[in-house]
Amino acid sequence: MVSHIYNKAAEKMASYVNVLETERLLLRWLRTDDAAFILELVNEPSWLRHIGDKGVRTLEDARSYIEKGPVAMYRRLGFGLYLVKLKASGQPAGICGLIQRNSLEDVDIGFAFLPRFWGQGYAIESASAVLSYGRRSLGLTRIVAITSQDNHVSAKLLAKLGFHFERLARLSADSEEVKVYAAGA
Repeated sequence: MVSHIYNKAAEKMASYVNVLETERLLLRWLRTDDAAFILELVNEPSWLRHIGDKGVRTLEDARSYIEKGPVAMYRRLGFGLYLVKLKASGQPAGICGLIQRNSLEDVDIGFAFLPRFWGQGYAIESASAVLSYGRRSLGLTRIVAITSQDNHVSAKLLAKLGFHFERLARLSADSEEVKVYAAGA
């Protein structure tokens, strides 16, 4: 009983600890109290077009999405998608992190930002930090990335990060083909 209480307390404390820090950004574990931000992000037209509809329509849906997705991955693997916050204001701008999908052999990097934060270098700044963390702290020697076939903006960013197009793949039998990019150590 005591260890269960300790584990819950430690888990709650860990969720408030920043995972990464860059010159302008803080990256930390997503929490269920980030639901309003996630609800906005996953319903942005750019998310829906390039990532897909996750069926998140309410704050409760967003809490469930966070708990069953990123939080479950933190518990299982120790990494996942992180909330990206601006240091100066504390305002959430997007998400960026590492994902282990059942349909891919390698860990992949993912990122998405609200449109009002595009064009300011936050995606490359956070993704560079996440890649470095994956290689140095997690020992990953190969990281991949996926994009929809028409997501040219993310493809350009991936090229700047050292990724190269590798192949087309389907993440599930009924999904559209996505582009897979790879970057070695």
